[in-house]
Amino acid sequence: MNTIINRFVVFLCKLTARLPFWAIYGLADIFYVLLFYVARYRRKIVHKNLILSFPEKSPEEIRKITKKFYHHLCDLGLETLKFNRMTEKQIADRFKVHDLEIYEEYYNQGKSIILLGMHHNNWEWSGSIQRLIKAQFLVVYNPVRNNKELEKFICQTRERFGAISIPVNRANRTAMEFNHVARPGALVLAADQTPNAKSQFWTIFLNQETAFFSGPMKIAVKTNQPVILHHTRKTGRGRYEVFHYKLIENPAQVEPEEIMMAYVCKLEEIIRAEPEYWLWSHRRWKHKRPANIELYEPVK
Repeated sequence: MNTIINRFVVFLCKLTARLPFWAIYGLADIFYVLLFYVARYRRKIVHKNLILSFPEKSPEEIRKITKKFYHHLCDLGLETLKFNRMTEKQIADRFKVHDLEIYEEYYNQGKSIILLGMHHNNWEWSGSIQRLIKAQFLVVYNPVRNNKELEKFICQTRERFGAISIPVNRANRTAMEFNHVARPGALVLAADQTPNAKSQFWTIFLNQETAFFSGPMKIAVKTNQPVILHHTRKTGRGRYEVFHYKLIENPAQVEPEEIMMAYVCKLEEIIRAEPEYWLWSHRRWKHKRPANIELYEPVK
């Protein structure tokens, strides 16, 4: 029975992907009403996260950000499905990519790079960058629980332009392998998710003690691969621009914590500028820092 249900879910996803954009956003508007007003999906979590992150904002400001967030969340969900059937022309028109010379620069040097992304705006269309670069685009992902059919659909969607999906438990090994192959790679890590409480990197982020995965800094130091920030900015409904920023050129020459702090500082700057587009429904601060783990506070 579970297999039948899972296949039906994937069938609906594929059917939705065939809809034109005007229908996609009409459907997203309906989902917004159902999610925000009827189901009240994670409203308490979103409200708490926003209040603690922006204590200086008024209740009215928090309310406006909340509503904009849910509108964007519904758009993002449908855009993710639509990507499965988007043409190259549609992608070129709706997903502008800047700073491609960064990829070219390191590719010509025979260097793989680490791209630190975030759950801000639309990260799902990033796999389309593969069609514009020579390096192998490697997208790290968390496997879907209890639905292999859906996971297969998501991976096929992300890989349709040649990108490769890498399960998170293979990220370290893959980074090491691509450090010794002829074709350099670009390992994409969405580094703003919640690790377990025993994470070895804790710092202040959005006014709260926050844990971050230590994997990105460990991989960077071991491979000395340049660390680049991947930032997607929304310019209109269903329209985005991608920017790239060099964070650390030679990770082996700095303290590992400096790598994460360079990312965390830029991440917070981006979120504060456009808070409605970050994934506030995620239980980002569900863990408390263990007493035996030090809080990293950079010297100002």
